Amino acid sequence: MSDRITNEGADDSERIAELVLRPKSLNEFVGQSRVRDQLDLLLSAAKQRSAVSDHILFSGPPGLGKTTLAMIVATEMNTPIRITSGPAIQHAGDLASILSSLVEGEVLFLDEIHRMSRPAEEMLYMAMEDFRVDVIVGKGAGATSIPLDLPHFTLVGATTRAGLLPSPLRDRFGFTAQLDFYETEELSQIIRRSAELLEIKIDTDSVAEIASRSRGTPRVANRLLRRVRDYAQVNAEKFIKLDHAQTALKIYEVDEVGLDRLDKSVLSALIKNFNGGPVGVSTLAMAVGEEIETIESLAEPFLVRMGFIARTPRGRVATAAGWSHLGIKPPLSAHIGTDATLFDQDPDIAQ
Repeated sequence: MSDRITNEGADDSERIAELVLRPKSLNEFVGQSRVRDQLDLLLSAAKQRSAVSDHILFSGPPGLGKTTLAMIVATEMNTPIRITSGPAIQHAGDLASILSSLVEGEVLFLDEIHRMSRPAEEMLYMAMEDFRVDVIVGKGAGATSIPLDLPHFTLVGATTRAGLLPSPLRDRFGFTAQLDFYETEELSQIIRRSAELLEIKIDTDSVAEIASRSRGTPRVANRLLRRVRDYAQVNAEKFIKLDHAQTALKIYEVDEVGLDRLDKSVLSALIKNFNGGPVGVSTLAMAVGEEIETIESLAEPFLVRMGFIARTPRGRVATAAGWSHLGIKPPLSAHIGTDATLFDQDPDIAQ
């Protein structure tokens, strides 16, 4: 396979740091068994036909392996991969330039595809379906359209917000997959593999401890493993034991269920400042000194998934589990979120 990987509009240093830990094939990929089996069938059939694979869409929260799977698609198909992102494509010309430089069979990975500009999105429709684009030359009445044939390629899209993709774009993908959060045992397998690659000696209890605090996300698991390694290195510990892992995670303010400083700040403000809610997310953001987008994208999803807060039409509300996690008994005046409040009609109207 060609090792040509072009990275456009991405954070190079972060990708390089993670690259060594990424699985290189479907056999190495841990978890997501349903998606892995379906993808294996899709790619195997394409290889038997000596054809380009159908376009693929991966959706799900950050850190679950969408980029890794895109790279695996290229590896399995023995083709190069081009990496870019939706925010990097602001004009149709940007997309046309990328598409016209692809080679036959190449994989184009488009991260955060839902953030691509509308003109580029409309150009992508024709490129995906007919493998051609119309390039507009000139302006006004003198403008002319020049058809440009493209090599057959596989578009692999990734999105954290599948609901924002328009139906015409979503329907052009031959295979779509929703990635789920990982079980603790799956994360333990990932941590053991990463520890071996990083030449870290660690016991089983420490692996389980890190896995249980990793929020069901491999990216978080690998990050916590590296921080525990740093602690052991600074303290001249050649073999990581449970107390080393617990101490390191305490230093980095990651509690027993995986809540970090931001999560605990949001939950604490909701309970202590606003008596458990309901309170709008903008008010909550001001209380903890963060942007609304930070609360909604980083803290809130995990707090809701853990059942510590609920999103209601009137605002965010702390649940009984949230009060209990902070070790605080709710007063009689507190509005306690119930399971019913977790499923409001429009979770974004509570501002």
